[in-house]
Amino acid sequence: MPPQASWPISGKLLFANLDVGGWLIRPHTSRRKKRPALAEPMAQNFRNSSFFFFSPIVFARRDEDAFHARQVDVQEGSLYPWGSIRQRRSSSLPDLMSKINNSTLGFEKVFVIGLPSRTDRRDGVLLQAALSDMEIEFVDGVPGDKVPDKAIPKTSEHDKLNNGAIGCWRGHMNALGEIVRRNLTSALILEDDVDWDIRIRHQLHDFALSTQALIQPLAEAPLSYVDPSYPVPTDNTLGRIPDIPFEHLPATIPPKVSPYGDDWDLLWIGHCGMHFPFEDSKTVPKARIIHTNDVTVAPKKNLWTFNIPFTLKEKYPEHTRAVHHAQEGVCTLGYAVSQKGARKLLQEVALKDVSDAVDILLRFFCEGAKGRKPHNCLTTQPALFHHHRAAGPLNSMSDIGNHGDGFRDQSMTDMVRWSVRLNADALLDGRTDFVDQYPDDR
Repeated sequence: MPPQASWPISGKLLFANLDVGGWLIRPHTSRRKKRPALAEPMAQNFRNSSFFFFSPIVFARRDEDAFHARQVDVQEGSLYPWGSIRQRRSSSLPDLMSKINNSTLGFEKVFVIGLPSRTDRRDGVLLQAALSDMEIEFVDGVPGDKVPDKAIPKTSEHDKLNNGAIGCWRGHMNALGEIVRRNLTSALILEDDVDWDIRIRHQLHDFALSTQALIQPLAEAPLSYVDPSYPVPTDNTLGRIPDIPFEHLPATIPPKVSPYGDDWDLLWIGHCGMHFPFEDSKTVPKARIIHTNDVTVAPKKNLWTFNIPFTLKEKYPEHTRAVHHAQEGVCTLGYAVSQKGARKLLQEVALKDVSDAVDILLRFFCEGAKGRKPHNCLTTQPALFHHHRAAGPLNSMSDIGNHGDGFRDQSMTDMVRWSVRLNADALLDGRTDFVDQYPDDR
């Protein structure tokens, strides 16, 4: 029988074989003391995914999926034009990549925006963060009627936005201002009604490998990128660029500052819809990283978007995730900014014409529209942070828009399979019989 180890989580214990069914399992750093083993291994429950960060345990697949590591092996006659691909797995995660497993998910801080009066939302997101071993700080939202007209930049003739949209814009600008004021290297900004998957660190790890592939220079050609349309598309790179399989990411120069790459402005990872880059766009790079068989992605029948056509759902297989540059994003459920990105956002979104809701202003920022310059914004479909819709009156859903007078009988979270919020009881009890909101057989 293989050796066993146990680690505490949320005051309880999880147990795992050190080498079971092809898995290597390493404990994440914890200040809690070990307790005697009381249960059978749980590693077999996770056989169908490539890399799991489940606080405080790290599940890593063995050498056959070595492309997750930074080490590379040059292959002669590769089918892929960038030559080298990640081939071998190092014995441990590189230090920068391991930061994704920290309490701020590889960013310096995690901020949550919300009205102080919505104590229900604060209670919920505080519990979610604690169960996910995350540290968060609140940034108070602002009622729109408390923002004077003279404080809202207006350089063109248009109707004033409603108070909900103005308050939302000001709350996000306050969060960005805090990042700049404190000179944070990066921060993740979440709205207070979001939820995420128990496997969020696994998802962010794969997202980071994908963003590195898109924006880091190639290891064998440091002046080139795997995306020929990056950083700025040219007439020769307009049109469709072949997909890049996640299993065959190029070898790139390792980032020095962030596990997500060294030159990004905004990572739009919580949204209600996103287009793939338009083939005729002269500002948005075109390449797509395509990750098939991602078991954290809900079945197609449970996916939805505000952006039509929904190409990911219509053109790709079940359980496909895509990473690419942002095009026409909707909603600001969650996004990360670098320090330089936060400064640019203050210049382009806080100080220029507030003609549209904040998510549309972010769209202008990313794509270079309405008098803004284009910026380096990356995203993933489906998003990683989604709306949680608590049971109760529908009119409590939003302080911005009207959701009607109906009643929701059961809580749910859009497109998140192993929801932290909906599995709170199991996590508090130390159980692993997680509820999958969107199983394949239903």
